[in-house]
Amino acid sequence: MFLQCGRYKFFLERPLIMGIVNVTPDSFYDGGRLTSHQAAMDHALQLVEEGAHILDVGGESTRPGALPVSVAEELRRVIPLVEALSARDIPVSVDTHKPQVMRAAIQAGASMINDINALQSEDALEAVASSHVAVCLMHKQGDPQTMQAAPRYEDVVTEVLNFLRVRVENALQAGIMAERLLIDPGFGFGKSFDHNVELFKSMERFKELGVPLLAGLSRKSMLGKITGRDVGDRLAASITAAVFAVLKGAKVVRVHDVKATRDAFAVMQAIGEAT
Repeated sequence: MFLQCGRYKFFLERPLIMGIVNVTPDSFYDGGRLTSHQAAMDHALQLVEEGAHILDVGGESTRPGALPVSVAEELRRVIPLVEALSARDIPVSVDTHKPQVMRAAIQAGASMINDINALQSEDALEAVASSHVAVCLMHKQGDPQTMQAAPRYEDVVTEVLNFLRVRVENALQAGIMAERLLIDPGFGFGKSFDHNVELFKSMERFKELGVPLLAGLSRKSMLGKITGRDVGDRLAASITAAVFAVLKGAKVVRVHDVKATRDAFAVMQAIGEAT
């Protein structure tokens, strides 16, 4: 199995690490730290040095309760960084659900679009299909402003699985090759703690969709509920979650803490190969 991200081809025998670069003032963990171009660039290059295979650049917070930003503001935050990183031959994903931002990011050199709306926005499917970039299709229930108010499911695993199956089929019908697709069950996006745990326990089921799975669990509130620790003190929990996600079938993990995740994977792989 491999993932085609524009001009980059990633073989997935070993997990890929996607490093998070939030150029936002209000993201739940690192909001406000990278609002200048230089700070964001320095952090991005550090993540690559630490072992990130792909950088995921986001210009609009999608934490619970976050308010939307305009297209113009998101472009202002994101595009200069995408251009600078792509010029250094670094694979860049852009975390956006807006087709205008998708097209501008692809033009600026992005290799992937990471869409919490799974290409459901008008013209989003066409924006990606007309390019050669990869795309991650994520499930969410509701919008960031209200999604955690009272999420409800009859069967969360089946409902999320069926939603992603339809989105994968729609992408394929639009001409996006399977090798360009990722799926994300959307931990914390319109899910209660119990929903998140049930999804995690059943992660192997997502293999039936035939495309790689991305897991985004880094420092999320479900880990805080388990450990009782604040977001700044969830490193150990995040690393444990990333390792278990890979053992349960995830091919890509989206993380804040690249160096620690890389080290954990190195140990896991060395022990696995020796046994």
